[in-house]
Amino acid sequence: MNRMPTSALSAPLYPMRRLSLLAVFGLASAVLAWRVLDLQVLDPDFLRKQADVRHIRTLNLPANRGTIFDRNGEPLAISTQVRSVSANPRVLSPDHPQLPRLASLLDMPLSEVRDLLASKKDKGFIYLARQVSPERAARIDALDLPGIDFENEYRRFFPASEIFGHVIGFTNIEDRGQEGVERAFDASLRGVAGERSVVRDGNRRVIAISREISQPYPGHDLTLSLDRRLQYLAYQGLAEAVRQNRAKAGSLVLMDVRNGEVLAMVNQPAYNPNNRGMRTGDRFRNRAITDTFEPGSTIKPFTIGVALESGRYTPHTPINTGDGWMQVGNKRIRDIGRYGLIDVAAVIRKSSNVGATKIALSLPREDLWGMFHRVGFNQATGAEFPGEALGRLEDVRDWVQIEHATLAYGYGLSVTPLQLTRAYAAIGAGGVLYPASLLKHDSAPAGERVIDKRIADQLLEMMEGVVGEGGTAPEARVPGYRIAGKTGTVHKAQRGGYAENRYLSVFAGIAPVSEPRLAMVVLVDEPKGEEHYGGKVAAPVFSKVMEGALRLLNVAPDDLASLRRDPRPEDFL
Repeated sequence: MNRMPTSALSAPLYPMRRLSLLAVFGLASAVLAWRVLDLQVLDPDFLRKQADVRHIRTLNLPANRGTIFDRNGEPLAISTQVRSVSANPRVLSPDHPQLPRLASLLDMPLSEVRDLLASKKDKGFIYLARQVSPERAARIDALDLPGIDFENEYRRFFPASEIFGHVIGFTNIEDRGQEGVERAFDASLRGVAGERSVVRDGNRRVIAISREISQPYPGHDLTLSLDRRLQYLAYQGLAEAVRQNRAKAGSLVLMDVRNGEVLAMVNQPAYNPNNRGMRTGDRFRNRAITDTFEPGSTIKPFTIGVALESGRYTPHTPINTGDGWMQVGNKRIRDIGRYGLIDVAAVIRKSSNVGATKIALSLPREDLWGMFHRVGFNQATGAEFPGEALGRLEDVRDWVQIEHATLAYGYGLSVTPLQLTRAYAAIGAGGVLYPASLLKHDSAPAGERVIDKRIADQLLEMMEGVVGEGGTAPEARVPGYRIAGKTGTVHKAQRGGYAENRYLSVFAGIAPVSEPRLAMVVLVDEPKGEEHYGGKVAAPVFSKVMEGALRLLNVAPDDLASLRRDPRPEDFL
């Protein structure tokens, strides 16, 4: 067997290939060495920035929302610290053994928590629960679950619940005002959030505070004009009347005639702003400011005021109301009785539509429109409440004779309960109209004279007859005090005209007559009991609430003789 030569068995040598391979490895090593030198020595900020991107976060530091107080310093809206629970679905598995315990603490079904984590597994952050109590957050934290984190927040709490619900309003989950005073003064109440830089670990937990970027500034406190005692009294009185009369709704406004401050404002049905489930549009609107109605006979004192201003009438001028009806165009205007020949004062006392119409038609329509405009109808009241309605008062140039007639007794225009209260307060203030205010005044605001004082005093005296013998509202009396007021029983408007059996029962009044302090309007919408007249439905509410208010405010009685005429058991306590 022939042996192959040794040279044939030797592998060929390629010295250039070896050198090339060594050169590539050398170059790669040099590039890596240079990059390490660059990152570690020449430009270390790059790695630092990358680390910051992954681990340093800026947290918002929520600002404590300002507290809302009543005029006597009682808190009506306060912010309490709570915590929100978040998760990192990339870290927390839907199959984690502690997940059932977590779901129980969150008051969530286990399936919902698992579905949420599974559906957001590509996200690095989701909320599991907002605004839980610190105690519950501590129990969740004790589970030591990976990917669970917490954020500090504030939650609004309303100690007076539904008593102040319509006025105060509420905030949303982000603590922003959504309704009422909370919305109207949100910018002032909210404050300014701060910022903090923190270091988080891979599970998003804060492991260190890097630096304070800015400090949070709490919101400004707010003091309302409302009195918690009077608000409660008004709420109870109105709620009882609505319930007893099986009414659809109701509103009550109580105002200080000396400066326009609203001391109480309530509506029915009410809602509890602490219960988010009750925040439905029909419940949370403040009807006293956002809803309008035709004021009916409560407008007659202003019609008579125009007559007195003309110089052609005095409280004793005779008015022939005939058999209790008159024809204006194709409309017949009626009284509820046959009053015959009565004077101007009796037009108010008896609430004669015929008398008011005859007086109004004898006067320039511009004068009637001017009075309604001066006392604030079809204008903002100054309360700065969101959603305030202006009402309706047609341009006088568009009036026809029938509108001239019906406006005299309160049909053909619309007002809000707050507007009507403000107009009556102007009579009580001797003819001076003040802006309505839901905030407590530091000093008396400037008022505008809209009625001559002599005429305002005459109107008060005539309206005092409404609650006297032969008047339409003896049930509005308050023992120990002289009361002036006016009833209104209004047919509700419907498509094609006015409903025969649907009413608004209204009473507007002022007390005490000798030195007026308070004005109040009570409106009960669609009473379905045995009575529907304002003197029978709304006047008793006025009496009950006004009596309590005068006593709570220590207003001196100006009619002690009435206590002797009509004593009550509590008068001897």
